[in-house]
Amino acid sequence: MTDFRIGELRVDGADTEARNHSSEEENEDWIKPLIHQSQGAKEFAYCPYSKFRVGAALLAHDGTVFTGCNVENASYNLGLCAERTAIAKAVSGGYRSFKAIAIASDLEDQFVSPCGGCRQFMREFGDHWSVYLSKPDGSYKEMTIEDLLPVSFGPEDLKKKRLTIEFIS
Repeated sequence: MTDFRIGELRVDGADTEARNHSSEEENEDWIKPLIHQSQGAKEFAYCPYSKFRVGAALLAHDGTVFTGCNVENASYNLGLCAERTAIAKAVSGGYRSFKAIAIASDLEDQFVSPCGGCRQFMREFGDHWSVYLSKPDGSYKEMTIEDLLPVSFGPEDLKKKRLTIEFIS
């Protein structure tokens, strides 16, 4: 059984299971606990203005999980989304490659979806990793970054050949 713990801890066996799952039953071994961690992270949300709690649990390829919650600010545009909080925690710990992220909110009738800014922030680290949109009852919908942000712009686009423009003074 996978040992999931809240925080920046290793998830025993997640790297093997995450890379080699071949059936929905195997997926349940690590996806449901990841979603559970995102729901736990939601409990720490600081959202006095919107009252909209969001939690995220980010799974690195080695099984390490980073959690995040939304943190609002009286100067609204300075707030942080849960997804970006989790990714920033991971990057500041030296991680750059991710297997999956689970996102949770209190929405009962629909799956929570990341905002446009978070989609682009996640895209920075690849477009083929999994995103699990969930509901409080634990049900989820799996997507990829590419599904959420089609025809996206990423780091590899900065390496493509461009037209050189010369300025004459």
